[in-house]
Order: sequence, then structure tokens, then C-alpha cells
Amino acid sequence: MKKSISVPACVSLAGVLVTSTSLAQTTATPSTVTVNTASGLAQLGDTPIGANAAVWDSHLYEAALPDLLSDAGVRLVRYPGGSTADVYHWQSNTGAYAANTFDSYMSVVRAAHAQAMITANYGSGTPAEAAGWVQYANTGGPSYKGPVPTYPGGSATGQRYHIKYWEIGNEIYGNSTYGGNWENDVNPPGPAEYAGLLQQYSAAMKAVDPSIKIGAVLTAPGNWPDGQTSASSPLPWNDTVLSTACSAADFVIVHWYPQGPTGESDPGLLAAPQSGESTKVSYTPSIPSMVATVKSLIAQYCGSHAKDIEILVTETNSVSYNTGKQTTSLVNGLFLADSMMTWLENGVTNVDLWGIHNSPTCGTNDSSSLYGSYDYGDYGFLSSGGMCSTSVEPPAETPFPSYYGVQMLTHAVEPRGTLLSATSSAALVSAHAVKGEAGNVNVLLVNKDPANSYAVTVSLQGARGWGVGDVFTYGENSSSIEQSATRVSRSSFAITLAPYSLTTVRVH
Repeated sequence: MKKSISVPACVSLAGVLVTSTSLAQTTATPSTVTVNTASGLAQLGDTPIGANAAVWDSHLYEAALPDLLSDAGVRLVRYPGGSTADVYHWQSNTGAYAANTFDSYMSVVRAAHAQAMITANYGSGTPAEAAGWVQYANTGGPSYKGPVPTYPGGSATGQRYHIKYWEIGNEIYGNSTYGGNWENDVNPPGPAEYAGLLQQYSAAMKAVDPSIKIGAVLTAPGNWPDGQTSASSPLPWNDTVLSTACSAADFVIVHWYPQGPTGESDPGLLAAPQSGESTKVSYTPSIPSMVATVKSLIAQYCGSHAKDIEILVTETNSVSYNTGKQTTSLVNGLFLADSMMTWLENGVTNVDLWGIHNSPTCGTNDSSSLYGSYDYGDYGFLSSGGMCSTSVEPPAETPFPSYYGVQMLTHAVEPRGTLLSATSSAALVSAHAVKGEAGNVNVLLVNKDPANSYAVTVSLQGARGWGVGDVFTYGENSSSIEQSATRVSRSSFAITLAPYSLTTVRVH
């Protein structure tokens, strides 16, 4: 890593301002970014960025993983892993690698200084089973009388993990309600059945620990199967679930994979967070549009409880299935950094990458029109060291560009910080900003242009200061995030963004 010694900046209470010491490239396209340091969009919580762990992941307990998660800013780890949640029985560790028990997972979460999120088994479980999980996880002690795991390493006196977020089922709308059948569900299909059982799960689990938060599965607005109806769903999924069971939920869940396989496009993916995208195989609105729709539905159906309902994106990545080379390319790193920030700016509490590890996929979309040199796809932001028909991955725990895209957020996102309004004059430059509790301002700039550099003049309205700040960059030919310094002066700073790059400027 290239690193320069940083001199602390002198910052006024009104804010901070930066000036770059590097000369702009003469061929760079001039542009401007304006950050309003007095205009707060949303407040960050303690766990804004997360990732998914799976009980089938044979690399989940490798010694290097907790530090890798911590270094990437992962503060929430979701378990037991997507659709697997609806076949997994926690007490017997059914459907998992023998070592991948609930308590082993919690050892990783704690070592990474993160918090846990649990997806309770709706598809083949019961409210009583889920309540038993809450009891074991959160109410342990010398007088514990609840269920005890049958796997090695379980505690006869329960645990006090203080797990707050519990969602009920994974993508339950994939249970044949609308024709898709990827989600295991022994219950009758349809949102009315889900809403009724959600209320039973919530009542049973909160009877054990009233402090927990219960999550309801929604469809991402504008993404299939949102808006669909069927014999078991005469009204759309979201309307039925919220109108029936909103009082039983404390947060709602959406998953977002903007592109469909064979329809991948680098420009399309990079435009999707702010502009949405439409291809022959997929359609998505923009992130601001989706969040606005969810908030509108919550306001319509949840009454006075609406103000207490959080929105969490518990899965996201680029393509919905059949991963191609785009998932392992720099483009996906840019997309994840940009999209996660955009979700948070619009008031989402938490965004979780799918996933920590996955596995390589060969023979999918490895078109020469897509950026990158790998000829396989992988949802994981760390390599699993696996192989497919034509390729072998790097050794396990090797970061893909998506890892560095998420890690870049550690230099911009601060727990309990305030997301600020930031606008860019260049269509291919996204700007995001966060004001920390100490008054510092962090600006993340994303250059989505594969061919052109941008000479950006950033104006921090309502701020002033002088000194030296930190610059963090990741882009083409980077092996990690590089760090340098930049001088602080007056009310703006100038910096050049290389093609396909992420740049964060932090001033303390």
C-alpha cells in the first residue's frame, strides 16, 4: 500500500475544506461536485454495511476471515444463508457443514467486532422453533431452561448474544406463488399465508425476548415479482403483507440484483443506482424510486407504526443468478460502493452484500464487451479458492475487486454520521458525502467512465478549514486501496479521478 504521513487538519466547527496538492491531468475532463454540509439526508446507525454468511461455506472459520471482515467495515453478518435459511434447523445444525454451527458462526461475528442477523426458518420451520432460537441466543444464564443444541459445542445454559434483527424467511415469494419455485416452503403459497404466519412468529419470538426486531419479506418495487397477482395473491405481495401484518414487523426487507443473466452491461450496471435499467431480461427502477415506493406503502398501511419501521437490504449484488465475469471485475466494486451509499442516503438502515464467499461459475456471460480478465463469476467478495470447468480461483480469502469496493466505504461511512447532499455536474461521476460526529467531512467520488479522467473541483458549502486530509484511491491496476495526502485550504479542493476508479477524501 502506498501511504503518506498525514498531518491533522485544522477544522472549523462549520465544517472542513480540502485542496489537492496533485496537478490535474491536462487531458482530464473538467467537472464540479457540490456538497452541502448543512443538508443532512439521513442518519447512519451502528451497522450500515453487512455481508451474508452461509452454513454451507467451508471457509467461514478460517483464521484470517474476522480481520478481513473487520477491515472491510462489515458490521452486520447475516446467517444462515439465503434460501438455505428455509431448510435449516438450528438446534440440530441440519443442512450445514458439521463445523458450521450457530455458535461457531457467532464466534466469527464476535471476532470481527460485528453484530448478527438471523433469518428464521419459515419454509420448513415453526414459530416455536424460531422462538427457541431466540431463547437460546439471547436469554442464557444459570437458570436457563430452554432448548439446547444437539451439535458439539452447544451450551446447556444458553447464550447472551443479544441478537437484535430476526427476519422471517428468505425470499418467500419464490415459493410458487408467482411461478418461481426456488424457495422451499411447506406452507400454502401466497402473501396472505405468509402474513398470517409472520404474526405468529413475531408473537412467539417476542414473548421470549421483547427487545428483538422482526423483519417482513417484501419484493423490491419494480423488480419481478413486484406487482404480480395470482390465485393465492389477488393483491400484490407487498400490499397484502403490509396491510395484514405491519403491526407484527419492526423492519421490512428487500433484495436487489439489478441485472438478469445474459443481459449484463457495464454502463447499465453503473447507471442503475441513480437511473434504474431496462434490458430484454430484467428491469429495475432507481434506488431513490424503490425506497420512495416502500416508504409510501409503509405510510399507507402501517398507520402510527410507520415511523418505527426500518428498511433493510439484506442481499445485493449485480446479477440475479448465473454469475459471469462482471461479478469479479472492477466494475462490480464501483457498483457496490456507489449503490450501497445510495441506499443509505435514501434512509435504508443496512445494506448486505451477497456474500462473503460463494463459488466460481464458468460458462456464463464472459463477453468481451464486459470489463475484466477473469473468465468466471463469483458472488463472493473473497475467493473460495474453488474451481469450475475451465478456471481455478486464487487462493481462498483473496479479495476480489468487490471487496475493495466495500472496503472503500470504511473511509466514507461512519457509524452515527450524517449523509449529506452531494451533486455532480458529470453524468459518469457519482458523489457521496458523510459528516462525522466530530465535524469531519468524507467525500466519496466514483468515476464510472472507462476511458476518461475527470478534473473535479469539489465545493463544500458551509464549511471552512485548512491543514492536510487523507485521500484513498482504488481503480485499474490497484492491488489494494492506496493512501496519500492532500492539503486543506479555503472552500474547495481539486482532484483528478482516473478512469474506473473510487476516490475518498477525508479531512479530520
